[in-house]
Amino acid sequence: MKLLKPSIDLIAGYVDALKRGWSPDNLRADASQEQLSKISSDAASFVFDLDDPTAKAGPVKLPDGSEVARLPSIRRWLWDDEFCGHIGLRWKPGTEDLPPTCSGHIGYSVVPWRQKEGLATAALVGILPEARAIGLKHLDITTSPENPASIRVIEKSGGALVCRYTAEKSLGGHDTLLFRILLNA
Repeated sequence: MKLLKPSIDLIAGYVDALKRGWSPDNLRADASQEQLSKISSDAASFVFDLDDPTAKAGPVKLPDGSEVARLPSIRRWLWDDEFCGHIGLRWKPGTEDLPPTCSGHIGYSVVPWRQKEGLATAALVGILPEARAIGLKHLDITTSPENPASIRVIEKSGGALVCRYTAEKSLGGHDTLLFRILLNA
């Protein structure tokens, strides 16, 4: 499995996954259709905005429909003979702290037909050097207590449970587990 920077050359695999029902956003059900619309309108701009270390792509839409300022972020596509999912890393320059409307430094999703192959764990471990290069000392990652697969991915990648809390209303207000991966090793 490779982590690839999104590219227009590989967009067909991404589009196929969206059309097959995969969603890049586990908090917003309409994200797939929004992305398909953006891709059909201007695929090159869509791909360019996925990898956004300077936060130029504009505001981010939250599950409640509100918008917040975008954080710097990078996105990598999981690729193993085909598009298998994505992993994103976001941060606030100069600190590990994140705004309350951001659920963690990392977000990932594997297409349903390639789950249970270790791809998410490989992606999370694979993006750690990029987080270190940005200067982060740790990564915070959240998941639902009802998602044992994600919990295993985080723990296999060195994550330790920090706390259980209720997410901000703008993020759905659901029960959430916060894990931390230390990057100083």
